[in-house]
Amino acid sequence: MNNNLNQNNGMQKRMLIMTLVVFVFFIAYEFLVLKPQQEAKAAQAKTEQTQKATPDVVEGMVQTDPTGNPVDMSKSVQALSSKAIASSEILTVIKTKRNIIEIDTLGRVAQVTLLEEKYKDEQGNQIKLFEANQLRPLEVRFADTNINKKAFEIASSTTSSSVDATQNKQTLVLTQNLGETVLTKTFTIYPNGHYDLEVNSTNDKKFFITNGFRPNVLADMYADHGLYLKLNDGTMELTEDGDLDNTKNYVGIKFVSNFDRYYATVVYNFEKSLALSLMPDNEGNPQAFIHGGNGIAFSGYMGPKNFKDLEALNPQLTDVIEYGWFTFIAKPMFLLLQFIQGYVGNWGWTIVILTILVKLVLYPLSYKGMVSMNKLKELAPKMKEIQTKYKDDKQKQSMHMMELYKKHGANPMGGCLPLILQIPVFFAIYRVLLNAIELKGAEWILWVQDLAEMDPYFVLPVLMGVTMFIQQKITPNTMQDEMQKKIFQMLPIIFTFFFLWFPAGLTLYWFVNNLFTIAQQYYINKIFEKQRVLKK
Repeated sequence: MNNNLNQNNGMQKRMLIMTLVVFVFFIAYEFLVLKPQQEAKAAQAKTEQTQKATPDVVEGMVQTDPTGNPVDMSKSVQALSSKAIASSEILTVIKTKRNIIEIDTLGRVAQVTLLEEKYKDEQGNQIKLFEANQLRPLEVRFADTNINKKAFEIASSTTSSSVDATQNKQTLVLTQNLGETVLTKTFTIYPNGHYDLEVNSTNDKKFFITNGFRPNVLADMYADHGLYLKLNDGTMELTEDGDLDNTKNYVGIKFVSNFDRYYATVVYNFEKSLALSLMPDNEGNPQAFIHGGNGIAFSGYMGPKNFKDLEALNPQLTDVIEYGWFTFIAKPMFLLLQFIQGYVGNWGWTIVILTILVKLVLYPLSYKGMVSMNKLKELAPKMKEIQTKYKDDKQKQSMHMMELYKKHGANPMGGCLPLILQIPVFFAIYRVLLNAIELKGAEWILWVQDLAEMDPYFVLPVLMGVTMFIQQKITPNTMQDEMQKKIFQMLPIIFTFFFLWFPAGLTLYWFVNNLFTIAQQYYINKIFEKQRVLKK
C-alpha cells in the first residue's frame, strides 16, 4: 500500500498533463489519424470491391449503368447513376421559398439550390447540394431486368415543367410508361421546401428507390459525414463514409439521412416504417435503397440541418443533427444556446453568455481543482525535502508524504479530477458549435461576419493563444519533470495553430472560457496570498 501511496505525486502530475493535452490530442487525432484512416479505408474498399467476383447486392435488384444496361457486378453502385445531367435533361423545375428543385427526365432529383441569402459558397453563389457525378435522390431500380433497362431509356412525362410552390403547396405527377408497368410519382411540394411522395408501379412490379448520395457541400475532417438511421426503438445508427464493407439490410426505419457537416437529404415516415438496404460504393460509402414493393409513400427534405426547420417538420427529425459521443450533453446544450439566442438576437453574444453560464455551473468543480493546486504548490518545498531526505527509503517517503497531505488537507488528485470531469462538457460544446449551421452567416462584431467560418484576420485564435499563455502562467505548477514542463509550455502555441482554421464561433467560446478561467484563478491566487501573509 505504501508503494502505491508513493506513486500518488507522480500520478497527479501525469493526470494533470493528460488533462491539459487531451484537447490537443483530440484535435490532432482528427487531423493526423482519422483523415489518413479514412483515405486508407477508402483505398482498401476500392481494392476489395474490384477484386470481388460477386459483391453483395440487394436481393432482387439489378445493377445497371445509366442507360439501363447490366454492368459488371464488381463495379461500384455509384456508377449506376453517376452520369452528369445536362440542362436539356431537366424535366421539371420546382421553386419553393427556400430552394429550387430540378427533376430530370428519369424522375430523379438532379439538383437542389438553396435560396436563402446566407447559404452561399466562397464565390458568392447560392449553394447547390449535389455534384454532377453521384447517385441521384429518388432514382428507382426495378427487380425485373427488362423493365429496369427501359427505366433508364424512357423519359418520364410531367404534369408541369415549372411548379411555383412559394406561396401554397402544389402537386406534381411524373409518369413513366415502361410497357409492362407504369411508374407514377406523385409529389406534394410545400413552401418550406419539403415534400410528400407516393410512388406506385402497375402489374405488381417490385422496385427500390434511393435517397441518393449525401450532399457534398462541406464534408471535412472536423465533423462526421455519411448516413444516419433512426430505428423504431429510437436508437440511432451512424455509417460514416468509407466504413461500409458489405450490404446491410434493415427493417423498422423511421428516417434515413445522408449528410455532410451542415446539409442533409432525408427520407422519413413516422407512421409506417421503412425497410431498406445499405450498399457500399467503390469507396465504402453508404448508399441507401428503400424497398418500395409495388407502392410506397414517404416524406423528404433536402437542405440545411437547421434545428428549428427540422423540428417544424417533425420533432423527431432533430435527431438528424449528429453530435457524436456526447450527444446526450450536446443536444441540451444546443437547446440552451438557441433559447439564449431567442432573447439576445446575436449568435456571437449568445456564445459569450453560454460560456459564462457554463463556467458558473462548473465553478464548484473548478474551485476545488484550483484550491487543490494552490495547496500542492505551497507544499512543494516540503514535498521536495521529504523526497530528498528519504530518497533511499521509499516506504518512509510515502508515509511522510501522506502525513503532509493529511496535515494540510491536500489531495494529490484534487487538482486533476475536477478538470477531467469537465472534459465531456467541453467536448459537447465543441461538437455543438462545430455542427450548428445556425452560425452560418451569423455576424458578431466588426471583422467577424460569419461565425461558421474561420476568423479571416486570425484575431480570435491569437487572443485565444495569448489568454491560454496567461492562464498557464498564473496557474500553480508543481511539475518537476522537465519534459512535462516543455509540453505544458508548448500548449498555447499548439492550440493557436489548430484554431487558426476553426470556425470563429468555436474559437470565440474558447477565448471567453480562457478569460473567465483567468479571472477565477486570479481570485483563488489572491485568497491564498492573503492567507499566506496572515500566517507570517
